[in-house]
Amino acid sequence: MNYQADTRGYYGQFGGAYIPEMLYPNVEELRQSYLTIIETPDFQQEFDQLLRDYVGRPTPLYFAQRLSEMYQTRIYLKREDLNHTGAHKINNTLGQILLAKRLGKQKIIAETGAGQHGVATATVCALMGMECLVYMGEVDIERQKPNVARMKMLGAEVIPATSGSRTLKDATNEAMRHWINHPTDTHYIIGSVVGPHPYPDMVARFQSVISAETKIQLQNQEGREYPDYMLACVGGGSNAAGAFYHYLHDERVRLVAAEAAGLGISSGKSAATTVLGKPGVLHGSKTILMQTPDGQVVEPHSISAGLDYPGIGPMHAHLFDSKRGDFYAITDDEAMRAGLLLSRTEGIIPAIETAHALAVLPKLKAAPEQVVVINLSGRGDKDLDTYIKYNY
Repeated sequence: MNYQADTRGYYGQFGGAYIPEMLYPNVEELRQSYLTIIETPDFQQEFDQLLRDYVGRPTPLYFAQRLSEMYQTRIYLKREDLNHTGAHKINNTLGQILLAKRLGKQKIIAETGAGQHGVATATVCALMGMECLVYMGEVDIERQKPNVARMKMLGAEVIPATSGSRTLKDATNEAMRHWINHPTDTHYIIGSVVGPHPYPDMVARFQSVISAETKIQLQNQEGREYPDYMLACVGGGSNAAGAFYHYLHDERVRLVAAEAAGLGISSGKSAATTVLGKPGVLHGSKTILMQTPDGQVVEPHSISAGLDYPGIGPMHAHLFDSKRGDFYAITDDEAMRAGLLLSRTEGIIPAIETAHALAVLPKLKAAPEQVVVINLSGRGDKDLDTYIKYNY
């Protein structure tokens, strides 16, 4: 079975480009150009140089001694939190802004939930001298104040999304409306593996540096390039797509995704898409999403702004549907306890998004000789207020 996008942007039955006619020229320009541009030696040379010298790659693959002793297995952390701007998001924004320059664009728009993608976009816009508008839900602006301040300091304009639940879904809607009205001079940097083709495939390719490095680092540290389990959190799923990418067809590796169950699967306050969702179309692609019987999107909930999304990317929908991946629903409480545990056992404060992946560890029951890699997608500085309110 194929787990990567086909030429039409489909992962099995999921993916594609379900877009209004007015958006067609923008998406079609990208579709026709992205592979040709990003596969040129000139692009790859500039991308690799900036990942090394500006972002700080390769990120370490850290053996977590105390965590390993606690769970009686061999646990490694892929330290994407040590990237410039504090998360994996910079890999994709750097790739997309280099693409936008080659397409002759002058302005960048983006959407953000937790703020990490917005900060990464504002950062690369400052680096390249391009105008930057970031759409963000009012609720997320309030709970991610440090990242909002960082975006503004970097020169970006942060525009609040005031409709719906005033979170990531609504910010994405507003960004797409803006793009429809500014097709010629603006590039939309989508931050996750969602949206119409070619975005899911393009973002996954830019994030695939995570699993490419992991293979080399595991070979050096364990004498084999694959783990038994690769764990990552999934909202839209960009960090998971990067962590899984070079293992998609390696059946020795079990791909494990952690979704946000919020206050509980049956609470009405959840974002556990694979449990509560069904196939449908969201933000331009066919995927699995939470919806009412008549197809209206159900408002998601998670304590983590980055996982507060009613769907998942089409790659992940295919991994779930084909049973190639294992999906766990992690509650707010489970994630917060796991985040605090990592802080106190390894001295690393993780983003609450990442804490959902850490909370899978006690459910995994890995054997002592097995190797578990967790993609530590971001650092928890931005979430300190939430940790404090949780009564740490």
